[in-house]
Amino acid sequence: MVNLPRGSKNETITLMSALSSQPYKGTRDYYPEDKRVQNYIFAVWRQVSERFGYEEYGAPTLEPLDIYAAKSGQELANEQTYSFTDRGGRIVAIRPEMTPTISRMVAARRQELAYPARLYSIANFMRYERPQRGREREFWQLNVDMFGVDEIAGEAEVIMMADGVMKAFGAKDKDFVIKINNRKLINFMMAQYLGLDAVQAQLMVKLFDRKDKIGSVEFSDQAREILGEAAIEGLPKIDALLNAKSMAELPVEIRNSSVVEEVQELFTLLERGGVKSAIFDITLMRGLDYYTGTVFEVFDMDPDNNRSVLGGGRYDGLVGLFGAEPISAVGMAQGGTTIENFLAVHKLLPKLGSTTDVYIVVLGDVSKAAAKLARDLRNEGVNVELDITDRKLDKQIKTAVKKSVPYILFIGEDEVKSEVYTVKDTSSTEEQKLGFSRIVSVIKDRRRVAEADPLDDLV
Repeated sequence: MVNLPRGSKNETITLMSALSSQPYKGTRDYYPEDKRVQNYIFAVWRQVSERFGYEEYGAPTLEPLDIYAAKSGQELANEQTYSFTDRGGRIVAIRPEMTPTISRMVAARRQELAYPARLYSIANFMRYERPQRGREREFWQLNVDMFGVDEIAGEAEVIMMADGVMKAFGAKDKDFVIKINNRKLINFMMAQYLGLDAVQAQLMVKLFDRKDKIGSVEFSDQAREILGEAAIEGLPKIDALLNAKSMAELPVEIRNSSVVEEVQELFTLLERGGVKSAIFDITLMRGLDYYTGTVFEVFDMDPDNNRSVLGGGRYDGLVGLFGAEPISAVGMAQGGTTIENFLAVHKLLPKLGSTTDVYIVVLGDVSKAAAKLARDLRNEGVNVELDITDRKLDKQIKTAVKKSVPYILFIGEDEVKSEVYTVKDTSSTEEQKLGFSRIVSVIKDRRRVAEADPLDDLV
């Protein structure tokens, strides 16, 4: 309880109970060890994106609410956004996704950009939804988008990039599967094959999108409700769809659709590009309303984390909503927590030490010399933490080890005189006597190995 000040200006606010030390529900604190993992993930994202020729952009955290209501879907705009009225009377939202924003940015410079425009960002978002494993209210995400390619080659490149992201983190083909479908094929399935009207089709798409999150009985009950009087004929047709494990097993009415040729061409391009984990899945929907063609998701194959870890698809209509000439677009996104969970389950998280290279332990009254040594090392590009506490030796060492600093350097009167220092590797406890230049080279060599490009191992 908080007592607000009354009367005299000298009265203060009294806190009757302690404030919670926990973060807001659905968000997380990133302590140094957590931030190291996040920075590693960001680095891999950035390297893969730039290796494919994409350039980074940034955008505001706030957007007008109506850009999400226009195409993302009413559930996202009305139920999951953090929206409010600002002091100017404008209804704004903390961005829940990036696709409408980058489409707005492209529309603003429609005539100035060079096409294909390959763009990526690493940004944070907020959605008001039920927190659960791999799903948070505030989350960080890689967003990759290509504008100006009408051909199926655009989807092929983005899916190859998704495959490259997973491989850059150390994943093998057996660790994940890339499920692929096409919204044009979905529309044909809903209208021609199942005979649904627009409202029924939208409800059925949402139901298919949730099928792995609800039981088979509940799925059938909801499908029956959507189909209405046509349930007797419609439910067996849906069963035929669910049982089809490839395009060859699809009902003949769907298999003869012209859209199937587009999907087959995509798989041919992916095979040429070395993607071995792609499969066709007629039940994959991708719930957002703006998708117009290919949709895909990368799923973890580990039973302890059997969920989507990346998704995307073609969305050709968004740029035109901002008053510019329409332009084709295809993109993908991956969440930081979802890939972190994937790496943890598959034991692919690297051992990440402190960003500090060396911790200087001070022995005796040599603080002036220790400060000069720290300054000289920093001038050589070495990250140094200097102990300035006058604590006992064991406490200084304990601090360095607890912080996961890779090296401890000891400096006392003998070291000041000889300019040769004892350097201890905290991981192996090995000690060496080294001069200044050798210390710099040893530390930089270790850092170079630790920062090796993860893409160097890609075939």
